[in-house]
Amino acid sequence: MSLLTSLIRASTQFQQAMEKRQTPATGPETLATRAQNTTAEAEPTPGDDRFTASDNSQADPGRLKARRLAMADYKQTVGQDLAFVRETLRHKLAEYNLHPATALNVSKDENGSVAVEGKIADKTRALIEKDLKVNKNFKEAFSRLSVNEPTLDFMDNALKLNQAYGVNNPLLDTLISENQQFNGLQDLVHRYDTMRRSVGAEQIEAAGNTRAYAFNLNARA
Repeated sequence: MSLLTSLIRASTQFQQAMEKRQTPATGPETLATRAQNTTAEAEPTPGDDRFTASDNSQADPGRLKARRLAMADYKQTVGQDLAFVRETLRHKLAEYNLHPATALNVSKDENGSVAVEGKIADKTRALIEKDLKVNKNFKEAFSRLSVNEPTLDFMDNALKLNQAYGVNNPLLDTLISENQQFNGLQDLVHRYDTMRRSVGAEQIEAAGNTRAYAFNLNARA
């Protein structure tokens, strides 16, 4: 038993001696080397199960520009015109004793004038169309909508896709100015209109927007 005890004691002393030899020095060079090794070990490698992709949106220039868009203000501006156009058409339905749920489609004809369509008598439709054409406030609101709403829809859809899937839309990046001072709604509308003409209808339509604009009241899909 004494022999076994001696062997255990010798083994323990040998292990302690080896650990003392492996104890790192505390000099400046050794500390620097240790810091480099620690950094290297901390960096994730492809396939490392410990690595979780972080949100790099703050470092993404496209997302940073998009975050500066005053979407709430844009929607409020467009919403005011939407409410006015909708209410005007509802009043017209009541004025001509039409059912409140009657579907109307208001668009611009080839000459840029207001055109009305709907499942109503041609005479009534023509009267409503004539009233709207001489309604200055309605024409101005509808004209603004015809350019503002498609632009807002495009930006809103692109931002939702960006947030949901992390997909940057190069058209949206082109639309937004680096200078926030030039990202007013009318600035964006002007650039969007220019962009539509330059990139072609196919790309715009793929983003969910078409060249034609129409306002539908009580329309059901």
